[in-house]
Amino acid sequence: MVHSIHHLNFIVRDLDAAIPAWERLLGLTVARRDELPERGAIAARFRLGDTWLVLVQPTRDDSVPGRFLAARGEGFFLLSLGVESLADELQRLGADAFSSPVRTGADGWQVRDLDAALANRVQLQFTER
Repeated sequence: MVHSIHHLNFIVRDLDAAIPAWERLLGLTVARRDELPERGAIAARFRLGDTWLVLVQPTRDDSVPGRFLAARGEGFFLLSLGVESLADELQRLGADAFSSPVRTGADGWQVRDLDAALANRVQLQFTER
């Protein structure tokens, strides 16, 4: 069962250019920067209570973020919902609900992408801490 919004991702073309605008908007400074070579991206995270707001800049055109930026431009990219157990969610929803295997994300998060057809083509994933 979903218990929280774990993180929200926004695609940006230029992370260094986007960060000051988001810092001003949120009244916060970046809490952390991440290099995600396996995802073909770099990221900056803001902490909003228990939720992360993440700016993602693709570093490769052939990555998932790179293809998304090319097809849709900058903006909302992904909503990650917090769950207690990815295994329980697999049992609850069935394998057809997922579009990827479990992978390790930033900070050791375990994440799994959901089939976008489940929620009106919105890119969703579950994250287990």
